[in-house]
Amino acid sequence: MTQLILILALAQATPQPAPVTGPWHGAIAIQGISITMTVTFDESADGMKGTIDIPQQGARGLALRSVSRDGAAIHFELPVGVTAVFDGELAGDQIAGTFTQGAAAGKFSLTRGPSPPPPAAPPVPYRERALTVTNGAVSLGGTLTIPEGQGPFPAMVLVTGSGAQTRDEDIFGFKVFAVLADHLTRQGIAVYRYDDRGVGESTGNMARSTTADFADDALSAVAALTNEPEIDGTRIGILGHSEGAVAAAIAAEKSSDVAFIVLLAGPGLPGDVVMRQQAADAARAMGASDDIVAAIVAAHRALMDAVKAGASTEVLTDAVKALIGAQFDGVPEAQRAQLGDRTEYVEKTYRPHVAQTATPWMKFFATFDPATALREVSVPVLAIFGERDTQVPPSLNAEPVRAALAANSRATVKVYPAANHLFQKATTGSVAEYGVLEKAFIAGLLGDLSSWILAVEPR
Repeated sequence: MTQLILILALAQATPQPAPVTGPWHGAIAIQGISITMTVTFDESADGMKGTIDIPQQGARGLALRSVSRDGAAIHFELPVGVTAVFDGELAGDQIAGTFTQGAAAGKFSLTRGPSPPPPAAPPVPYRERALTVTNGAVSLGGTLTIPEGQGPFPAMVLVTGSGAQTRDEDIFGFKVFAVLADHLTRQGIAVYRYDDRGVGESTGNMARSTTADFADDALSAVAALTNEPEIDGTRIGILGHSEGAVAAAIAAEKSSDVAFIVLLAGPGLPGDVVMRQQAADAARAMGASDDIVAAIVAAHRALMDAVKAGASTEVLTDAVKALIGAQFDGVPEAQRAQLGDRTEYVEKTYRPHVAQTATPWMKFFATFDPATALREVSVPVLAIFGERDTQVPPSLNAEPVRAALAANSRATVKVYPAANHLFQKATTGSVAEYGVLEKAFIAGLLGDLSSWILAVEPR
């Protein structure tokens, strides 16, 4: 009896794992790369649920599934394309374990509590203030940075790439335009960057706008900067990234107020050609056969032909479904199993793609040839490509840009080795890599940019 009482006492004294409700911060370690995350658990009598933030990939509040706990063992999954699976062990205020996603495997660790706040940014050696620009009924909220000193200074207007972007052009945690603006301003160049239409402090509707409208937004910014006493109105240029480079070319063709342009990863061919190449390259990267790649290319061409012809919603729907189905066939078998039945997958994913294909933006982007604008640009041009860019590959776009600028003696075209679409130093150049690479430009690029801009003569 004494022994039984002792055993019961010991059992009662054994500490139970503490609740895990609340935020936990940490990282995934995979292939030598660290991906930071915050997981928030909600543990109750009804079970567990949770969400995850992955700042480097621009993901916040993603719902987790299959969140469970068995004593100290904790399991949760992130269903994004190929499901990411986490199996960890709770020990005090730490959770550590393994992470798998398809063929990729690594480890993760979490510490109880929210992520610590980032260190306070040191003061910058330049002036910074809000500036709102209007283009008709559209109001663009932005930031103007002005170098120290009296000026007047050369100035640059920054135009983002496709999709709704903030003034910082934050892509998977890399604030492309914030970094650019900081460097250029430190070198004596004023910079104006603004939120896209319908984003942040800007009004307007992206879906109803085209690249030509974005060019007019940039020209409105140029006009506003001419009224700034610290800025040299004869040395205001436009820097565009990706689709923004097309907008920069249109703006320079349209107005003599633009003194120079910089094109970062700017397409040299109509958008339908560029997007078709992207689709083919993505399929090849996943190991798709030549026959499947050919089927994807054919389906993409049929869809773009329908877009350019202004086809009915019914025709666009059929074309979108055919393309999604062809792309589904190009996904590796293990990933297809996670996506489920082919027909069901097509049915549950096609609607937003149909809506996008019916927008004015898509028709303009698919049809417009940037070369038509570039051939008319006579001001200095610096066109830069990344060797490993898989979105606007230089193998497809650099030569058309070079040919379109052939009559412009003040045009320079340069390809940066090992750079991706964001001009990070890359291994493969794939979009999936963006979030795990260093949030910095490839060595030498920023210095080349500022030196070139400062050397441009007034118009």
